[in-house]
Amino acid sequence: MSTPNVKTPLTPVPAQRRRDTVENPAFAAFAKRIMRAFARRVGDEADIEALTDLVALSNEVDDAIATAVRGLRKANPPYSWADIGRVLGISRQAAQQRWGGGDMP
Repeated sequence: MSTPNVKTPLTPVPAQRRRDTVENPAFAAFAKRIMRAFARRVGDEADIEALTDLVALSNEVDDAIATAVRGLRKANPPYSWADIGRVLGISRQAAQQRWGGGDMP
């Protein structure tokens, strides 16, 4: 019996990357650790110029919160301003004033 003629590919086929699911609380804890570590580096190394980078990260966090709130408001069914305010420990009105823009309640 003859062996079948099997051709090997010219380019290697990439191996499948394993993607572990990271739950939101674990991901948030990781992000907090990074932010705190960066703040310590800025202070410990007396790198006053890096302080602007830390403030820029704060602005990114504010933008990320606004993006998350917009997503929650567009969810199916959408979360109410009361729901968002409740989990943040603020009033419905405060949540809407901060992130509502032209959005109606």
